[in-house]
Amino acid sequence: MDEKLTEIKEKDLYRTLRTMESSPKALTMMNGTETLVCASNNYLGLASDNRLIDAATDGMRTYGVGSSGSRLITGNTSIHEQLEHRLATFKRAEAAIVYSSGYLANIGVLSSLAQQGDLILSDELNHASIIDGCRLSRAEKSIYAHVDLSDLEKRLQQARHYQRRFIVTDAVFSMDGNIAPLVELKRLADHYDAALIVDDAHGTGVLGPNGSGTCDYLGMTPHVYIGTLSKGVGTEGGYVVGSQSLIDLLRNTSRSFIFQTALSPAVVAATLKSIDIIESEEGQMRREHLLQLSAQLRTRLKGAGFHVMGDITPIVPVLIGDADCALSFSKRLQDEGIFAPAIRPPTVPEGKSRIRICLTAQHTVEHVEKLVMSMVKVGKELAQQSVI
Repeated sequence: MDEKLTEIKEKDLYRTLRTMESSPKALTMMNGTETLVCASNNYLGLASDNRLIDAATDGMRTYGVGSSGSRLITGNTSIHEQLEHRLATFKRAEAAIVYSSGYLANIGVLSSLAQQGDLILSDELNHASIIDGCRLSRAEKSIYAHVDLSDLEKRLQQARHYQRRFIVTDAVFSMDGNIAPLVELKRLADHYDAALIVDDAHGTGVLGPNGSGTCDYLGMTPHVYIGTLSKGVGTEGGYVVGSQSLIDLLRNTSRSFIFQTALSPAVVAATLKSIDIIESEEGQMRREHLLQLSAQLRTRLKGAGFHVMGDITPIVPVLIGDADCALSFSKRLQDEGIFAPAIRPPTVPEGKSRIRICLTAQHTVEHVEKLVMSMVKVGKELAQQSVI
């Protein structure tokens, strides 16, 4: 263990924890200092909303603090069932199943559906939970170039001999901030008799007319729709929506559902309240504010000469390139009172290190201006030092 830790430290990849000393907000006490946090997935700012806190408190008073077991033994309550019905309605699906995390949902779906004799075609930049789900399945794996429809189609053409074919992709890629070409992926899936599995972790609450996510935003429906409650929804947990047969199958075969402890009643109650807010006029206003800020930030940073990645999402990566340079940039931003982390290999490819900015609806125009001014200041300082 000591040898491995020494190796990690020598590569400057040793990670430490930051201590957040207040509730999730744009301005938060971090390690004893007030910091403008530009790295949170609390996209709509609901994680610290008093209405969710009140709902969670009521949920605990009614159902207790812990769920006491797995859903199939003692952990299933009427409020868990209510959430599944609510999620199915929210996503316009027949049925839903709730997991204790989005990670468990991805692992559970892929390891349950894809069997020996099948093929999973996975985008090369998919989230680690998708990668691990592919590894846990007994199917063959084929990794296609990032959002490369031509490469995917060639692989599908060569895959007709497999018993079943599954295409799996993130809807919004968490490190690049771009949206997968879901309409075209669904077309390929239908043409080659494959099933399309979409993980919309970063789109739920943020995109779509009522905040239901990327698929609604693009006007399409995948065969299997996975999501998380820990980002735009502001609570925790994961879910899958789809046909009643799909949900019944997962309930009976998905190990990460069968053997998990159910979500706490407090989290479930808070999630129900959050979905109500997301679908309301207030939720729409929060989304519009967030996306307007994201567009403003992209425009300002591009105008300042930065290489900005991504689409319309609140994930705004700024490509730096060298890992050490990205780390220096992030540390200097911290000196300026801003937390925007450096993302380095192995999370991203060599030469693609970046500052990954995430905005939330709690940020203001003034916060964005402070961030831009600090980015420009740090960029100039490090360029003069021949760091970038």
